[in-house]
Amino acid sequence: MTEPTNTVFGPVPSRRLGLSLGIDLVPYKVCSLDCVYCQIDRTTEKSLTRKAYVDIQTILDQLKARLADGVKADVISLTGSGEPTLNTGLGDLIDGIRTLTSIPIAIITNSTLLNDPEVRTQCAKADMILPSLDAVLPEAYARVNRPCESLTVQALIQGLVDFRAQFSGQIWLEIFLVEGLNTDPDHLDALKLAIERIAPDRVQLNTAVRPTADSGIARLSPERMLAMANHLGPKCEIIADFSKAPSTAGEAIGPAHILNLVDRHPSSMSDICTCLGLPLARAEDLMTPLLQSRQVLCIQRDGTPFYSTPKST
Repeated sequence: MTEPTNTVFGPVPSRRLGLSLGIDLVPYKVCSLDCVYCQIDRTTEKSLTRKAYVDIQTILDQLKARLADGVKADVISLTGSGEPTLNTGLGDLIDGIRTLTSIPIAIITNSTLLNDPEVRTQCAKADMILPSLDAVLPEAYARVNRPCESLTVQALIQGLVDFRAQFSGQIWLEIFLVEGLNTDPDHLDALKLAIERIAPDRVQLNTAVRPTADSGIARLSPERMLAMANHLGPKCEIIADFSKAPSTAGEAIGPAHILNLVDRHPSSMSDICTCLGLPLARAEDLMTPLLQSRQVLCIQRDGTPFYSTPKST
């Protein structure tokens, strides 16, 4: 398996975290789930095997170089193109980052490995955890998340409950709603009970506003999202559009910045302009040769063009 050459990417705009400097801990699309809504692509290697997928010192060397260049970020996010907790060096990485910078560290995880005490101990070194919980009934879990065969949603929820008991930092629980798959009343009632058990600091509701791994994934309307938030309790919020995220204006922006952004986050031209602090004409000028060389592809979502890099399978 080939390690990613650029394990540190961004900063990219995050709807939840502001300007996020990302770190990729596993090769492209190694994950324990194959979610229908994934904005990256279908999972190419579904796995629960923890190992040193990417060398931690390589990551730290790349991060040190980026920090020396004066990169600005609100948070360092351990995330990327697969499930970060699959990397056994997660805890050592966090310890190493602490020696380089005081920027807060967040882990974005699908929660599937939090039933492992070692994973919980490593994750507890971070400042905040952004776990996912899209489904709490087995049939909905299978439809939406398509987990590794041995995974159960009961173990996932218990892992979140156990992690809450030992972690004093912030837990922001994301729930991705797909109309018709995890939005029926019985499931929402069960989801509300699970949220009460987990006791996150925030519950953040999301839906399909970008291209998804499976076609035909139905997004919820703003009115439906508001109704869901009201049903699930006072901690619920609808994740704001990231057009409000900070800009990287002030850096010398070139094609590499656009490639870096759209490789991890399929983006509209508006997203690209907002994130990189570019006027529309300049963004289009930079995009044109990337499209002509097919380093970037354009796909349509509800009439809006989104740009992404081609993915090998």
